[in-house]
Order: sequence, then structure tokens, then C-alpha cells
Amino acid sequence: MAIEKEKKTCGQVMAEWREAIWNPRTHQFMGRTGSSWALILFFYLVFYGFLTALFTLTMWVMLQTVDPYIPKYQDRLSVPGMMIRPKTDTLDVTFNVSNTETWDRYVKMLNDFLEPYNDSIQAATNDACRPGRYNEQPDNGVLNYPKRACQFNRTALGACSGLNDPTHYGYADGRPCILIKMNRVGEASVAGPWEDAQKLGEMVMYPPNGHIDLMYFPYYGKKVHVSMGPIVAVKFLTLEANVDHYVECKINAVNIATTDERDKFAGRVAFKIRVNRD
Repeated sequence: MAIEKEKKTCGQVMAEWREAIWNPRTHQFMGRTGSSWALILFFYLVFYGFLTALFTLTMWVMLQTVDPYIPKYQDRLSVPGMMIRPKTDTLDVTFNVSNTETWDRYVKMLNDFLEPYNDSIQAATNDACRPGRYNEQPDNGVLNYPKRACQFNRTALGACSGLNDPTHYGYADGRPCILIKMNRVGEASVAGPWEDAQKLGEMVMYPPNGHIDLMYFPYYGKKVHVSMGPIVAVKFLTLEANVDHYVECKINAVNIATTDERDKFAGRVAFKIRVNRD
């Protein structure tokens, strides 16, 4: 004979749940007394406190073996990277000559980027180095920090310096300037554009021929060697309007190889430039 199980009312179920959370007869919360909860919290407090102290001690010991200026293990890239200014997310510089809103932001980027290169700032912060030779600054047994950087004056960028044309850098007349900056990881002496010149038309580079003097090398790292680094500027004089131009710039130096097909962007940068005219 089957015995039917008595069904509990909603009130009884709620009462059981309330008692499971807090039992007023035994003074238990979630099945444990206050002393039991205190012991559990104390255990985890001690346990995680010990782990935190052990991790902190381990990090402190490790940091005692690390030189703040020279990496213990060095794996510097043999080929520097490159970047352009104005910098966009897609490396696409497109604008309309007659619409200032399309190139105002490029001009602002260039003004902000070039401000630290003002001759007065360079003279106050960097050295006037001797051109044509490496600016080596050995420690000779005594830490020679910080390393002194050589001056790279904004005036060296000529028509792309923005000093005589601070409002448009050639963008207003369809002859834009593009700045090329080399990441300071390694040594190089020359950088410049590299593409079918007939498609790009006439152009001029600053400094002349895109030459980066040896005095800006070697580079000792951003913490030791505080330097903005040299720049190459390219001014496109006769770009065909309303056409996408794909430009590749790469480093040209005897001690840097840029032909590694496994890394097509080693020592080079590719970007698109388009000048629209109504």
C-alpha cells in the first residue's frame, strides 16, 4: 500500500530556508556557529597573509639582482621598427585640400609631436655633438647615467618643420609632409622612402637624402638615454590627386638587413596617402 508523502506548504518551505540560513535555537548561521566562522576566517587570513608575504619577499629578492638600467638578459632587435607622423590607426593619411576639417587633426598631431624638437628646448636639454661619428658614452667602471643625447633641431626639417608654415605643413596646397621616426633599438645611419618614385612624383627629404647622422647612435635605452631621437621628413610635391598612393619607407644602412621575408615590417613602414581635390 503506497503512502502519500505529505506536501509542504509554501510557508513551511520558506520557514525551513530561513532556519537553514539562521537557526535561532542553536544560533547557527549557514550551519556554523559564530566561533566556527571566526576560526575559518582566521585560518584564511593567516593563509593568504603568508602567501602575500612570501610573494613580496620573492619579488624583493629578485629585484635585488636586477640592474635598473641594464637588462640582465638582452634580446635587442637587430632591425629597428619605424612609424610615421601624423599617426593614424590604419596608417592612412587621406584628406581634401579644400576642406580644412579633413587635415586639421594632422596638423595638430605634427605640431604636438614637433614641439619638443624646438631649437631652444634642444639646446637646453641636449648636447651639440660632433657629426660623423658615434656618440659613445662608456661607463669605464663608473655608472655614467643618464647618458647625454645629441641635439636634433626642428630647423633641420626645413619646409616640414612647421616653423614657417605652422598652420598646414603643406596640407592646404596638396603637398603634405610625412615624418618618419625610427624606433631606437639598434644602430643605423640612414633612413629614407623606398617606393616607385614615378608613382609618387617629385619629393624632397629633410635632412637631405633622409640621412640620420651617426652621432645619434648608439642608443642606450629610454631610462638611461632620454632622447626624442632623430626624424626624417618627406614632402610630397606632385602627388597625383584623387588616387590612393601606397608608400613604403625603409631603413637603408650597411649594418641593417631589411629583406627578411619572414618579417616584412622589420626596418620599414608602409602607409597610404591620398590627396583629394574637388
